[in-house]
Amino acid sequence: MKKVLFLLVVATPLSLMATSELNSSTEQNQSKTIQETSKEDQAQRVAKALEEQMKKEEKYAKEQRFYQGEEYNLSAVEIDQGAVDAVPLIEPDYDFEIDDVYRDDI
Repeated sequence: MKKVLFLLVVATPLSLMATSELNSSTEQNQSKTIQETSKEDQAQRVAKALEEQMKKEEKYAKEQRFYQGEEYNLSAVEIDQGAVDAVPLIEPDYDFEIDDVYRDDI
């Protein structure tokens, strides 16, 4: 019985230390691999972000050229202000009842 207790008391911490050393060396190797792949991933992400931003800039430049309208002659569709003044003013009907919309007897 004493031998079993001795083995439990002495062998368990020793095996835990050996396991922790093995885990730490494995973790170090994994961290190096993760760092290398993270650098590659970061470079790929930066390249992808730059490409997307360049596409957005091209789209923006095209839209700005359209919105500035320097290339378009819109004089043919201009409205004569005198013609607008000749349109009669329509007064709103303020005695509208929403209940009349849902009535069937009208």
